[in-house]
Parts: sequence; structure tokens; C-alpha cells
Amino acid sequence: MSRPVPIHFRTPDEVDPALFPGRIAIFAGPGGALAPLARKLDRPMRGALARYLASDAFAALKPGDAVDLAWPAGLAAEAVQVVRLDPRPTPTEARRAGAAIGRARGAGPVLVLAGSNPRAAEISLGLALRDYDFATHKTAEAKPRGDVTFAVAAPEAVAAAAAPLAAVAEGVFFTRDLVNEPANVLTTDDFAARLAAMQELGLEVEILEEPELAKLGMGALLGVGQGSASPSKVVVMQWRGGKADAAPFALVGKGVVFDTGGISIKPAAGMEDVTMDMGGAGVVAGVMRTLALRRAKANVVGLVGLVENMPSGTAQRPGDVVKSMKGDTIEVINTDAEGRLVLADVLWYAQDRFKPAGMINLATLTGAIIVALGHEMTGVFSNNDALCDAFLRAAAAEDEGAWRMPLGDAYERMLKSRIADMRNSCGREAGAITAAEFLHRFVKPETPWCHLDIAGTALVKADLDLAPKGATGWGVRALDRLIRDRYEG
Repeated sequence: MSRPVPIHFRTPDEVDPALFPGRIAIFAGPGGALAPLARKLDRPMRGALARYLASDAFAALKPGDAVDLAWPAGLAAEAVQVVRLDPRPTPTEARRAGAAIGRARGAGPVLVLAGSNPRAAEISLGLALRDYDFATHKTAEAKPRGDVTFAVAAPEAVAAAAAPLAAVAEGVFFTRDLVNEPANVLTTDDFAARLAAMQELGLEVEILEEPELAKLGMGALLGVGQGSASPSKVVVMQWRGGKADAAPFALVGKGVVFDTGGISIKPAAGMEDVTMDMGGAGVVAGVMRTLALRRAKANVVGLVGLVENMPSGTAQRPGDVVKSMKGDTIEVINTDAEGRLVLADVLWYAQDRFKPAGMINLATLTGAIIVALGHEMTGVFSNNDALCDAFLRAAAAEDEGAWRMPLGDAYERMLKSRIADMRNSCGREAGAITAAEFLHRFVKPETPWCHLDIAGTALVKADLDLAPKGATGWGVRALDRLIRDRYEG
């Protein structure tokens, strides 16, 4: 499992930048203004730092941009990295500055001269998030990497502020690892085992196997996985950090470990990317890990439906009718519209058993949401303005793109089936909305609910500010903040 780089916080007196052998990062504000600790470097560098800060090259930098001054004379360091950052940055600006350090970090040690910067903890989070590298299946021997040390004016206070952020980073890494894993490794059995291992953090974990799912009446979920040799499962993770009598907040994730499309098979080109179709379950797992690591004062239950959608002699066919746990019957028009079938049963089970105070589900559900919003925004659908607004505020605060999409009776009527209570696919028009309306049918009127379609944001093919290309871990930060702001205290 990948883990964020350990970051140590020391007083300026405990480190000597002139003798530091690795990379040194400093921050410069408008006009080349430096903190006192960073100014001390200019003398051994024989004025090279001051000359650079007075140059047009520095003036052209935007906040978060960085430039290396390699092998500076008078220092033992291999480079001094100058990062453009205002003296009182926003959290987003601070994280992007930290990410610039993480992006450039090599194998050697790193010293960050943060001094009295009020966002030092946020800088450390950005560094940790961008430093991620999924190299599990590369055979080259991994080289040991140096430590990261922050020289700060108040190390104990900064370390205390950074501790819950480090828990968030570990949750993000856990999600990224799950989404990046190939399907021959991350089977439903392996996925469930990784979640069960989190019991050592204090989570209560239950694994519901196929006989119990059949007894519960989860015909929609079981239908999706019936063509695969991998057994379908539902994993329930509970964190009880709040008041004993407080209803939990529920997170529900789609965990299709590989999606061929089933009998309605996908085109071959790009099918390798559907290893990420368990991204919703990955985010739920990452959030639950974060909550346990930071000992969140809230009651939260995470539920994930784990299946594999394969074509075989036992696979579900277009035209089949399945019965959900709720009791509604569903005509399967397209076996590649499988995620909503999985979620339908898990959503109903979550409400039936836990009576949650609110519920959010996540799924790489539709290509249609990518057509609508690209890879910049997650589509947000909701039956409750207060919960939706709270989530959108949390996502904005964490700089995780999210945009509310509509629901409505006209879209709901498109689900009508000739032979069953509803159909699972309505064609291309408003595809993301009709998928959301399908899920809406399995949400009780009294349950505040949001559906997050993360098909465009779970995995990207270009580097982001806080993540290299590949799995992003989108949603872990926003959901952790939502829980802190709305359900703790």
C-alpha cells in the first residue's frame, strides 16, 4: 500500500540550510519578498538568489509556480527551489505551492523553509498529495527516498494542524491505489480483504456473501455479477466516533472491479480503463480510512457493492427482469448500465438497516456526465437542498470540482418499462440524469441524499495540480470536510 511521505517539523535552529545535502524549498512573495529564514541563503549564494528574485523571470511566475536554482555556490544543496507564494496564501494556494515541491522531489532529502507561514500545514498536504507514485507492479528495485523536513517557527502547533491532513492524504492514497490496481489483482475477494484489514484502525467491518445477499433479496446486484467467477459481495464499514444514539451518515459506493459491459459488451479500445469502475467504492473506502485515522467524532457507515460484470454462459441478458431488495422489478435493457443495479440494492439496504441522517452515493456511473462536464467536475444530483449545498461548499473549499445537475418528473417518466416496474437504461438523451432518477427511486422520501457521478473525475490522463495522471482520489477531501463541518461536534 502506498503511503504519504513522512514529514517532520523542526525549529529553524535545528537545521542548517547551508549544510543541507538535498533540495531546499523557499517561498517568495510579490516583488521577491522572502521570509527571514530564506533570506539567510542569499549570502552564501553570493547574491544569486537576490538577482533571480529581481529578474523578469521571477516576476512572470504565478502563485504555485516554482523554479530550481541548481547546485548553488556556497551551499551543500543540489538545488534551491523558489516557489511563488504570497505571505498569507489561501489554503488552495498553499497546497498548490506544496504540490510544486512534491512534483519536483527526487530521491534525496528535502528541506522546506516555511518559517512562520500560517499555511505550513496546508503546504505539507499539497506536497504529500502530489508526491504519489503507483509503482507496485514495476520490477525495478525501489530506491530509498529521503525525508522531508519543514523548518517552522512553531513546529508542535504546525504538526498538530498537519496531523488530520496527513490522515486525509493517507485516505486519498488508499483510494488511488484501489483505483489504479488491475482487475486481476483487485478481485472482489481482494478488495473485501483490504477493507477487512482496516479493522485494525478501529472500523467495524462486515462482509456479506452471496447466500446472505440472496436472502436479503438483492436480485439487482446479484444479477450483475452472475456471469463472473468472482463472487459478488457487500462490505459494510462502520465508524462509531459520535454519540451512541446519533443516526449515522451513510456513504455508498459502486464497486464494479471490472466492467466489460456484460453481454452488451463495450468496444475493445479503451476497455483497459474500466478497471476504475470501482472508483466510487474506492472513495468510500478512503474516506472511512481517513475518519478512523483522525478519530473523527461522528458516526459514519460506508457500504460498497463489489461485483464483476463479465459475459459468459451464466451472464445476465438484455431483456431479463430482476427484482430489487426494495421489491421493484427492473427490465434490463442494457447490461452495461450495471452500476445503478448494484447501487439500487445497497442504497435500500443502507436505509433499511441504518436509518441514516443523510446519504451520499458515489459511482463512475455514466459516460454522459463526461460529455456534460468533462473531467473538471463531478455531477451532483440531490433530493435535498441543504445537504447538496453543504456538499458543494465542502467541495469548493477543497478545490474539488462539483456541479449540481437537475432531477425531475419528466426524466423519471423515461424509466417506464413495458413489462416491469422500470427499465435500467433510457438511451443517450439525458443519460446521466435518467441514471440519477433510477437511483432516486431507491431513496426513501425522508432520507437526504446526493448522488455523485464521478466518471470524469475518478481517473484522468493528464497531471493535475495535486495528483499525477491516473487515479485522483477525488471526493475523499470533500467528503471528509463535509463530515467535519456538518456531522461532528
